[in-house]
Amino acid sequence: MTLTIDIGNSTIVMGGFRDNELRFVSRLSTDCSKTEDEYAVRLLEALSLHGIDKSEINGAIVSSVVPPLNSVIKKALEFIFRTPPLFVGPGIKTGIGIHCDTPSSVGADLIAACVAAHNIYGSPALIIDMGTATKMTVVNQKGAFIGTSIIPGVLMGLNALADGTAQLPKISLEVPHSVIEKNTADCMRSGVLYGNASMIDGMIDRINLEFGQVLPVYATGGLAELIIPMCNHAITIDEHLVLKGLNILYQKNKN
Repeated sequence: MTLTIDIGNSTIVMGGFRDNELRFVSRLSTDCSKTEDEYAVRLLEALSLHGIDKSEINGAIVSSVVPPLNSVIKKALEFIFRTPPLFVGPGIKTGIGIHCDTPSSVGADLIAACVAAHNIYGSPALIIDMGTATKMTVVNQKGAFIGTSIIPGVLMGLNALADGTAQLPKISLEVPHSVIEKNTADCMRSGVLYGNASMIDGMIDRINLEFGQVLPVYATGGLAELIIPMCNHAITIDEHLVLKGLNILYQKNKN
């Protein structure tokens, strides 16, 4: 089994692939204060929760947008499995081009998502990754990364509403009954959820216009299943696109 780990700003998502099929997914809170020993315990507990023995893992690959955790997770994985994990970064074989001003600055999660979209669905494509930030990435006809738009994430906007005002409360995210609501919590839900859906629709139109053709769109990330059904465009949701890309990258680089 191949262990794939995506370290995000809010959540660490871990998946296990056997015969290129995703067999389990586990989520941990990102916490830069924890040591390698503490992360080793958390990783082992997550494997145990899903009935996976560490002896079943034959390799690991990591994408990270949280540099302070890279060495911590690397040491934790080496301690558990006695072999260093692969990290997505400069020098790794991706099979796609990176066409931007500073290729080394492109997020490892974006690279993994582009690799997955290109290999699973084909290119060109527009990929929407809805995490702490919402990232809209374009790959061209050859599968090369050509650029991204980075937008404040859904929860970031929701928290800003509550933290930056005197009367707006902290609320849970649930789909409101209508766009025009009649109580404070549902009014906030309407603005955040329908507002983000409308933003995504508008950005898709602008990206298609600039690219010069209508792109197939794929969405991933923890909030995609909540927001994307509200959009007017046809968008395919693949919740674990980044993990799938990591598995593909591992297969390309394991030897």
